[in-house]
Amino acid sequence: MSLSKTNATAATLTKNRTEGSVIPASGMCATCVDGCIGMCEIGKSAYRGHEVIYPQPFGVITSAGEKAYPVDYSHFNIISGVIGAQGIEADSDKAIFPNVKLELAIGHDKGLKFKYPWVISGIGSTDIAKNNWEGLAIGSAISGTPLTIGENVVGMDPQAVIKNGRVMDTVDLKRRVKLYMDSQHDGYGAIIVQANVEDTRLGVQEYAIEKLGVTCVELKWGQGAKNIGGEVKIRDLKKAQMLYDRGYVLLPNPMDPNVIKAFEKGAFKEFERHSRVGMVSEEGFAQRVEELRKAGAKYIFLKTGAYRPAALALAMKFASKYKLDLLTVDAAGGGTGMSPWKMMNEWGVPPVELHSLVYKYAKMLAEKKAHLPAIAVGGGFSFEDQIFKGLSMGAPFVKMIGMARAPIAAAMVGKTIGRAIDENQLPVYVERFGSSKDEIFVTAASLRKELGDAEFEKLPTGAIGLYTYYERLAQGLRQLMAGCRKFTLDNISRDDLMSLTKEATDISGITYAMDVDKAEAEKIIKS
Repeated sequence: MSLSKTNATAATLTKNRTEGSVIPASGMCATCVDGCIGMCEIGKSAYRGHEVIYPQPFGVITSAGEKAYPVDYSHFNIISGVIGAQGIEADSDKAIFPNVKLELAIGHDKGLKFKYPWVISGIGSTDIAKNNWEGLAIGSAISGTPLTIGENVVGMDPQAVIKNGRVMDTVDLKRRVKLYMDSQHDGYGAIIVQANVEDTRLGVQEYAIEKLGVTCVELKWGQGAKNIGGEVKIRDLKKAQMLYDRGYVLLPNPMDPNVIKAFEKGAFKEFERHSRVGMVSEEGFAQRVEELRKAGAKYIFLKTGAYRPAALALAMKFASKYKLDLLTVDAAGGGTGMSPWKMMNEWGVPPVELHSLVYKYAKMLAEKKAHLPAIAVGGGFSFEDQIFKGLSMGAPFVKMIGMARAPIAAAMVGKTIGRAIDENQLPVYVERFGSSKDEIFVTAASLRKELGDAEFEKLPTGAIGLYTYYERLAQGLRQLMAGCRKFTLDNISRDDLMSLTKEATDISGITYAMDVDKAEAEKIIKS
């Protein structure tokens, strides 16, 4: 059975003519007919070429790989017993799920406090990110959770002031940081500014630290969606030329007179803007960490992607040696606003395999008494069961779960409902809950009480949507933890999981279902 879907997918707006009869290896119709207009990916590539490499339509979608891996987190079940409780008194009146504590503190001084164990681990310069930033920033801030500003935000800002190759002032980055910081409460959360090759050259992180008051910065070695630099599409010739002047890779070349003529005639409607691939060396890494500390960065993170095991080991070694505060490891298939579709499906180490290696390498470092930063793992997480499993798989080293597509979806839905309320055009599916945000959003009453009427009325519904989604995740996670008799995050362990297949056990080291408690159970029966 093929694990991949080939030649037809909603991501590239393609489909087979003979949908019920397709060749598994090639994805082609069983009968490819002369005269077909070309609805499949091969056919569409015959007239739109490289445009079909990317998920479509750009700017209004996020996407993630469709590949079905041989082992995933559904191949593990959460397991629990009936005796005692950890993190709370073993009293049925006290050991109730609302008493589960989900707060955590990370960083060299434990100075970063979060209400929940997850982070939005990189929302960059795509239109989908920019158009939903208000909901993402404010929703994350009022939830007390961290949010990462991804790569290329400054470089993409037409109003950014750049002199001698360094950023002096911005509009977009300043707005993104301010929206988050102005909504923080009680010292919870953090806004993190990430940088790739182009950002580093522009001095984006130094600017964010010195001018915007940012204390957390993140170095980037890639992500789970792709092993090349970030990319977006540009529909405006002048903007494409501006980005070319700023040093980005633009395809086709917006300065070429023939390309300009073709664009003006409508032969194509979008330029591609690409970032460069970073080149890692220990000397360069150490130098950059020192530069950021001298610039005033209080906390330094590293995000790496689904690279080969030796690259993961290097990331973990560097994060340990140079005493970073958080390492995020993002597994294959990760979400994106624009990444090559085939790359997302066919490149990189899958989540269970990569996260199992994270645990293995972290344990080796711990045994050497080496410094270990907090670790976050990413790879398609969207619900509380997956969050629990991810924390359990990497316990006690993995402290957080990285997400992006799911929070964006929640913010987008919240925004869409708000627009529908304003336009008095609520669909029946939503209207059955009411016609105002106080009736539709189940957290509205508690939010109104916490923030006050004036501040609540200012909240964009995208932020309420994200907050409400997070509230669901939190309650669901508390229920799972209470059922396992674990009442703080530090109590979660690998023993809270069992493998459903021998293959899952071989990869992860998690005990196979029929071997869990085997000796102890037999001893109980025989006693």
